[in-house]
Amino acid sequence: MNKLPFIDLQSQYAALREPINARIQRVLDHGQYIMGPEVAELEAALATRVGVPHCITVASGTEALLIALMALGVGPGDEVIVPAFTFAATAEVVVLAGATPVFVDIEPDTCNVSAAAIAAAITPRTKAIMPVGLYGQVADMAAINALGLPVIEDAAQSFGATYQGQPSCGLSTFGATSFFPSKPLGCYGDGGALFTADAALAQAAREIRVHGQSRRYVHTRVGVGGRMDTLQCAIVLGKLTRFDWELARRRAVGARYHALLAELPLARLTVRPDRDCVWAQYTVQVAHREAVQQALTAAGIPTAIHYPLPLHQQPAYARWAPATSLPHSERAAARVLSLPMSADLSEAQQDTVVAALRQALATTT
Repeated sequence: MNKLPFIDLQSQYAALREPINARIQRVLDHGQYIMGPEVAELEAALATRVGVPHCITVASGTEALLIALMALGVGPGDEVIVPAFTFAATAEVVVLAGATPVFVDIEPDTCNVSAAAIAAAITPRTKAIMPVGLYGQVADMAAINALGLPVIEDAAQSFGATYQGQPSCGLSTFGATSFFPSKPLGCYGDGGALFTADAALAQAAREIRVHGQSRRYVHTRVGVGGRMDTLQCAIVLGKLTRFDWELARRRAVGARYHALLAELPLARLTVRPDRDCVWAQYTVQVAHREAVQQALTAAGIPTAIHYPLPLHQQPAYARWAPATSLPHSERAAARVLSLPMSADLSEAQQDTVVAALRQALATTT
């Protein structure tokens, strides 16, 4: 049996070969590999899509989060509230900035951070809040913004999603996204972007990404080497030509999974009525996950676990673990299982996944 792709980047490239190759060739011809014209072109296109005046491309999604913290002046003595159930980069950058990550629990049905848990964790030392749009659905940004602190929306998985009709990345003090190849909008290496309506924060972020320079060799602040290279910007520009179609397909594939899995003994993620989901991953929660995953692997169905251990239980972050358990994060980490998901996933492939999952659940429960 031919194994299905977990994320079908090959079919995506086949459909976009002409615009991507033309964009790459243009960069090779002009030779401006760092801060070439495609950088400003992509920033303008993305800012227009998100509906904010400022987009700053950076070297990765992680770098976007770190630069946002640095632009806000977060440092030693400060606390930043983050979800316990997410990828490590969300907490990693807080530690790298010299601040303290404060882990809070998630909503059990969406797996996104709980606004109520954030509110309960605020102290006089809280400098910022960093909610994550996990699996492609934005967190409850209205409730989080209402808490009155700077908010950095970690939209590495939710670029293209909307919340109350507004695009992800344009919902708070800063929006940060990733162009890692598996993301809804990915490049062919690392890349990311920051979005803000605040001109002063945008200027700070632009300076920080080039070693804190306000102009060449004039360093007005401490910075990093955080630029997104021209070739990767060109690739994203090529991919934008099909991005609206891909978003529609992701929503359709996610809705079809939801319908096909409705009667199976598993938990599907809830999508709130005031938002949509672009399904960076299609993730369910199952009992006996290891046995189910092994059965799917034997049937040629690739899966992944996003994420197997909450951050407050990771060795690197144990020192910042809260005094009490975070039960929803811990339960999700023990049960989540991501299925093949991409805009190019066919109905026949999806039927194959669902049939294999049905059989796996029948033999392991």
